[in-house]
Amino acid sequence: MTCRATLSWPLAVLLVLLLGFAAPLQAQTQAGAVAAPRSVTDWLVRMHEASRERAYTGTLVVSVGTAMSASRIWHVSDGVQQVERVDTLTGAPRTTIRRNSEVITFSPETKIAWVERRESLGQFPDFLRLPGNAVSDFYTVREDGVERVAGHLADVVEIRPRDALRFGYRIWSERRTGLVVKLQTLGEQGAVLEQMAFSELQLDAPVRMDQLIRMMGDTKGYDVRRPTLKKTTPEKEGWRLREAVPGFQPIGCYVGDAAPSLPGASAAMQWVFSDGLASVSLFVEPFDAQRHSREHSVVIGATHSLTRRVGQHWLTAVGEVPVSTLRRFAQVLERTR
Repeated sequence: MTCRATLSWPLAVLLVLLLGFAAPLQAQTQAGAVAAPRSVTDWLVRMHEASRERAYTGTLVVSVGTAMSASRIWHVSDGVQQVERVDTLTGAPRTTIRRNSEVITFSPETKIAWVERRESLGQFPDFLRLPGNAVSDFYTVREDGVERVAGHLADVVEIRPRDALRFGYRIWSERRTGLVVKLQTLGEQGAVLEQMAFSELQLDAPVRMDQLIRMMGDTKGYDVRRPTLKKTTPEKEGWRLREAVPGFQPIGCYVGDAAPSLPGASAAMQWVFSDGLASVSLFVEPFDAQRHSREHSVVIGATHSLTRRVGQHWLTAVGEVPVSTLRRFAQVLERTR
């Protein structure tokens, strides 16, 4: 595949970095009057806003089945730009620094630094920038008490899907700030597919934005690589969905700069969709019999992938959705020329 995924961080990490609200939770509107329950949109807006004017550091642990990984996070925002650094603490050492859509990932072992723009990353949740998208049409919310996470009191909120096309989420939102401190992705019967939680968290930490920005530019000793993705449209590349998949709206389409291997075929294309919480990427590239010999699906926690041949092209569908949702995308994807 010639396109690098623009949504390559785990969903759990993205949620922590990009959800929240800066105002304190009010338990009552006035003395003796209990506040009305928040809607799913209210909760997501509250979480979304938390990181926009808040600095924090912490250690984030992500578990998928029996596998566990940990990262150290530094986050700061001035209300206009967000900057964060994520250092892996398990597995191969890696440092990723993001300033809004600008991302650089340092690999000390290989001495390679990948520089990218991840425009589809945006601000989470995506529904806040998707005109006409109504998350409440596809999710409901239930408040489920208060628990402690990493020493902080948090409201527990369960976001449930209204259909089988998407997963549910159980979110722990720090009571004072709204910051997400723990999250579980839920499958059928409420089974936990993957989860993340801060094991240690310092709110309003003295994180300096200028220092993180300087680190982004310090590439001495690294082979700097800049994979190229350019914006396009599926119509221009000769693709369309025969019918929409309910709730999912397109938020971006990109092609790589590699030359196609078939006469008249387009370069590899990535078409990104979101329902405001879950995302799906469709990667389409020319079919190569030597590389594309088997259609299959893979499950890693909440992330599913599906591959299949579509005429003279090869489709790889990836998303934090049930594999049946990816099949639905595959069934309605068609070539227009």
